[in-house]
Amino acid sequence: MHIPTRMRAWLAAVVVAGLGLVACSRGQESCELDPAVAKVSAPVALERLEKPFFQIKSPADAAQFIKAHGLFARQFLQSGQYPGEVLSTTLARLATNPGLQKLGAQADTTFRAEQLKQQLQPLFQHIRYYFPDFRVPPVKTFVSGLSQDLFVNDSLLVISTDFFVGPKAAYLPNVPSYIQRRYTKEHLLPALALAISSKYNQKQLANQTMLGEMVQFGKALYFAEKVLPCTADSLIMGYTSKEMAGVNFNEGKIWAHFLDKNLLYNTAPFTIQKYIGERPNIPEIDKTCPGRVGAWIGWQIVRKYMAEHPNVTLKQLMAEKNAQRILNESRYRPKQNRGRLS
Repeated sequence: MHIPTRMRAWLAAVVVAGLGLVACSRGQESCELDPAVAKVSAPVALERLEKPFFQIKSPADAAQFIKAHGLFARQFLQSGQYPGEVLSTTLARLATNPGLQKLGAQADTTFRAEQLKQQLQPLFQHIRYYFPDFRVPPVKTFVSGLSQDLFVNDSLLVISTDFFVGPKAAYLPNVPSYIQRRYTKEHLLPALALAISSKYNQKQLANQTMLGEMVQFGKALYFAEKVLPCTADSLIMGYTSKEMAGVNFNEGKIWAHFLDKNLLYNTAPFTIQKYIGERPNIPEIDKTCPGRVGAWIGWQIVRKYMAEHPNVTLKQLMAEKNAQRILNESRYRPKQNRGRLS
């Protein structure tokens, strides 16, 4: 099954890269790899394309780069959609751009090959532990000029390292600041986990409701939680610590808003996006309520469902299309706290 090639911005919300270790309660400072997961074979074939890319000095050099990296060129660069000379000229222009060279040097310092392999392997081991049919694709790193953050499918995984340098980067992704803060080294693995989750995350295609979208995103977040254990919820969700404290304290009030406003079975895309899509906040609930809170509530529903059904596997959860069943059988009824969070 094909995994979407372009990340939704909200998918770049997640976890500290480099933990790579598991089998502990969430929030512990150190974790040990579960022995059952440690036995899973998931070798990482990583190739850094930044160096040969920045060695390009002319369209002729670029043509050789395209020829030498055919799979990457076809799938990530979409070479079949452009006349050869157009793509070669564009690559040469990018590779010789001083600004991009500076950003590329920062990306190279931020991401070291061996360290990145060590971070990726536990992620892939966990995915293969839960989904033995998962085949680890070859991994390529590249500097795309901030044109595309990630590319993931069954045969190739591309990481545009220039997206994830962080706030001190020479150039930053052209997105709002509340999204920009999630483009850091620490958010790379979670973004990958969420992207890969879509390979297994089944949904009803017709008559999409608010509840359906909430649970769909909730399953994706739960997947990321399971394949990247010992990661703070704030990092998985992409919220600040203050935002996370707020939604945890006000969980009952947030849920009551969905019920009181009869939102769960609303099918209007615009309304659904107000609660699921990217926004700095959701003033319909409260001016301090962060965007995407519908996805966070969906995550809590899925967590409660899995707690009520300990024999349900992650694979079975991801295959479940019936959001109503998940809600009903979760017995999700958060209590409302009185007062306000100080």
